Amino acid sequence: MPLKIFGLLTGVFAVSLLLTGLIRRYALDYALLDHPNARSSHTHPTPTGGGAAIALGFFLAIGALHYWGLLNGDVSWALLGGGVLVAFIGAWDDITPIVAKWRLLAHLLAALWAVYCIGAPASLNVGSYTLELGWTAYPLWVLAVIWLTNLYNFMDGIDGLAGAQAITAGLAGGILLWWLNAPGLAGASLALAAASGGFLIWNWPRARIFMGDAGSGMLGFSFAVLALAGERGHAMPAAVWMILLALFILDASYTLLARLLRGEAWYHAHRSHAYQRLVQADIPHRRVTLWALLINVVVLWPATGIIWVYPGLLPWMLAVVAIAGWLLWWGVRSKFSNP
Repeated sequence: MPLKIFGLLTGVFAVSLLLTGLIRRYALDYALLDHPNARSSHTHPTPTGGGAAIALGFFLAIGALHYWGLLNGDVSWALLGGGVLVAFIGAWDDITPIVAKWRLLAHLLAALWAVYCIGAPASLNVGSYTLELGWTAYPLWVLAVIWLTNLYNFMDGIDGLAGAQAITAGLAGGILLWWLNAPGLAGASLALAAASGGFLIWNWPRARIFMGDAGSGMLGFSFAVLALAGERGHAMPAAVWMILLALFILDASYTLLARLLRGEAWYHAHRSHAYQRLVQADIPHRRVTLWALLINVVVLWPATGIIWVYPGLLPWMLAVVAIAGWLLWWGVRSKFSNP
């Protein structure tokens, strides 16, 4: 890895670390606190909005990668234009809660912008198979970007979890993209990990500041754009990102499906995800986050490594991860019911 990339990542980490501390001080001075409520997994008022530091550090990295000619304009503008919009609406919501429809509209516009900039791949590379999307490519990709943007926010409910997920997925994705000769996308992925690392110093259980919507939405959006760009440029199949982010994707998706089947309003806030059930059972945040890290590093990283060596196994690995994820999700929800 070139020295300038290493220097960039170090700088991104430092910017995120220092800026998170400044945001925390500002939040304390002006009482920008997340107060516990019936849906919370924390018990004390805590400063919020620290995700803005992740966003700023990441945006600076994208600018540098574009300036150095490593990241093309289409991807750069998709990440910056859509990412700024998602981070802005999230920061606004952190300060003054806004109506959900306006937040969703912003996410829709960001997704449309990203797909417009990069284009929608008409087919998906799934190992030895090619899934033709035809005319559904654009709406499906827009929906995918919106869903990942929102589910990352849904999964940001306990100390350290969202930041740890960004580090493990960003690091693994960056290494794979570097090996696949996509240095710009690799740098962007590693920058997400570095920015999240600086923030996680403050957010590790017990958290001294929360990420807030400014960070969680931006992280989900950025991972979705990297998946779109990798698929479009034939650098890395989007399905690989589905495995790296499986812990978040499966918990959020299975929980949403269960709520729909029960006739619940899917758009209402809740705390019925598997990770929330664990915390409600008095399992400490630190332990749940460490379990998530363990699953990512011990299970999902090797799964992507196997795909790297045997690309034809990708569809089978997706199936194995989805089934194993469902068994884990079902087991947690069966053992730990909502109070």
